[in-house]
Amino acid sequence: MSAYRQSPFSNLTPVVKNLLIINLICFIPYVLLSNGSYDHLIVSNLGAFYFNSPNFRVWQLITYMFIHGGWTHILFNMFALFSFGPILEYSIGPKRFFNFYMICGIGAALFQMLVQAYEVHAITGGFTVPHFGLDDPSVPDQLKAIYYGPIVGASGAIFGLLVAFVMLYPDMELMMIFIPVPVKAKYIIPFYILIEVWSGLSPIAGDNVAHFAHLGGALIGFILIKIWRYR
Repeated sequence: MSAYRQSPFSNLTPVVKNLLIINLICFIPYVLLSNGSYDHLIVSNLGAFYFNSPNFRVWQLITYMFIHGGWTHILFNMFALFSFGPILEYSIGPKRFFNFYMICGIGAALFQMLVQAYEVHAITGGFTVPHFGLDDPSVPDQLKAIYYGPIVGASGAIFGLLVAFVMLYPDMELMMIFIPVPVKAKYIIPFYILIEVWSGLSPIAGDNVAHFAHLGGALIGFILIKIWRYR
């Protein structure tokens, strides 16, 4: 590397660097295993399931953040972490940044479960159903999707970072793909969150994105920045 050409990774902060490394290491099984083996061995054990699902384990509230479902999924999340993480870590310090990231990720999963509990109640009149009845052909597909569909990925934590960034640096200009001019954070990030709100309230058939987990991470990020009184 030329002395006059600095590596883009040279300014990475410690926590961001370690989070990137951990996520990339956890993605190796996706590269090496077939889709079926990856889902059976990794996703079914480390992805986050509804709290009443027979597949739920308490550690999944943490492990799901480091499991991704494809190249686009991990590249988007890691690019966002690479882009916004260092500035925030410089601003609030490594320890608090790490706590912020993890709390947003855990909060995102819990918020998704809260929404799922509402959906289960709307279908069954209760928040739980007996596991032995889930295989009955008369059980609605929506209910089966809630109980057997895991959430994976760092997106909830990333949305927390986005909200923190726009709260602390609203006037910083960002260059976005497909937009040839810089746009201030206070315009582009709220717009992106509004898209998630619309997508969550008006789901499209075949959409398997956990939009409410994203919104949960954003909400937790907003609350933490307010509680910690950062400006």
